[in-house]
Formats: sequence, structure tokens, C-alpha cells
Amino acid sequence: MNKITGRYKKAEEEFSRLVGIMATLRGKDGCPWDKEQTHRTLLPYVVEETYEVVEAAEDGDSRRLCEELGDLLLQIVFHAQVADDSGEFDMADVCNGINEKLIRRHPHIFSPDGKKLTRPEEVTRQWEEIKLTQEGEKRQSLMDGIPKGLPALLAAQRVQERASEAGFDWDDASGPLEKIYEELDELKDSLDGAAGKKKEEMGDVFFALVNLCRFMGINAEEALRDGVKKFTRRFKKVEEGGLGVPLAVMEERWQKAKKEE
Repeated sequence: MNKITGRYKKAEEEFSRLVGIMATLRGKDGCPWDKEQTHRTLLPYVVEETYEVVEAAEDGDSRRLCEELGDLLLQIVFHAQVADDSGEFDMADVCNGINEKLIRRHPHIFSPDGKKLTRPEEVTRQWEEIKLTQEGEKRQSLMDGIPKGLPALLAAQRVQERASEAGFDWDDASGPLEKIYEELDELKDSLDGAAGKKKEEMGDVFFALVNLCRFMGINAEEALRDGVKKFTRRFKKVEEGGLGVPLAVMEERWQKAKKEE
């Protein structure tokens, strides 16, 4: 047994062990809490664990990332066991489904007749073309298939990427940059208007900002999360001297915190 095969074998054994543990927890003499869970009651945990994976990856903490990936994997196995208990599908179906999809979506790797691709953007384009045409995944629009539950900034970026694939895009970053200023003017004009109009114009500003991020190769969701982290870090420095002081004092602390970074 070579080293790679040995690692696969170990992974297979540990995965089977996890599936077995989950089946026991949901079994006749299993855990009362686990036994009463449904797909719907588990949804908040899927979202929470996903963001914990994101945080660990962004922090570069490999030990915590390993742990959080395990927690996220548990949620997948948990859902599969719930489905297995009701006769919908089982973990083998989940694995088979994604295995077959990966093979279908990578003909340049797995098909002897597949076109050789060398650039990531070629792979992305082929992936989307296959999604549009394959049985069970036919779409009426390029906009179909974008998950409704995506965070808004990420959803905006996905929508813009799809539109760009159809050629509906600017030639360079000057277009979306100019659009930001245009939307800011419209937002300014709406400030004395109805709440609904102000909300609409604010949404247009966000959408335009995301478009510029896309042209700059920046993930808008990550950029904003980094901005939130930076503000939080600096505000904690402001708090160190105590609150309940004049704004000018807090601003002075803020500026000091910026210089210390």
C-alpha cells in the first residue's frame, strides 16, 4: 500500500466511523436531542458552522480550521442521516451525487474526448456551460441557480459575474467607478424623499461598489468583513481609556489606534 492509498484508506475508515456514530445517535437508544432534529431545525447550525470555517481560514489558524471543518462535516452527515431515517436518501447517495457531478463538470480531466483547458477562466466558463445544459440542471436564465440564501454582497457578485459571462459588462474598472459616483448622486437626491426610495438608492450604491470590487479582483464579502474587523480592533483601543468621554477624546484615541497599526 503506497502512502497516498494509505491516507485514503484512513480517511475512508474515519468517515465510516463518523457515519456510524451519527446513526447510533439517531438510533432507537440514541440521544434524545439528536433524535428529534429535522432538516429545518438543523439549518441554523449549518450556517453557523460555515461562518466558523470562514473565520478560521481567514485567520490562518490551521488547527482551528481542521476542527471547524469537522463540525461542518458533522452537519452534512447529520442531514444525510435524517434523510436516511425517513427513506429520502442516505450518505452514499450524497457522496455518489457529488462524485458524479465532479466528473461531469471536469471533462478536460476525466473524459478522453474532453478539450484540454489550461486557464482557470476557461474551466469556469465550461463549468457554467455544463450546468446550463445537463439533464436535471437546465436553466431558463443565467441568473437561475444562484442560492437565495447567499449573503447579499456575495449574491451581488455572483449576479454580476453571470451578467458578465453574457457580455453585459464594462470594458474596464472606470465604468463601475463612474457608476458609483452616479449612484451616490442619486442617493443624495433621495435623502429628503420616501424611506422606500432611500433604501432603493442605497441598494444601488452597494451593488455598484460590489461591481468595482469584482473588476479589482476583490471579494466584496471578504473586504467588508475585513473592514468590520479593523473597526472592531480600533474601537477596542478607544474603549481602553473608558467611555462616557467627549467625542473629541474618542476621536483622538481612534487616530492613535490607526497610527499604532
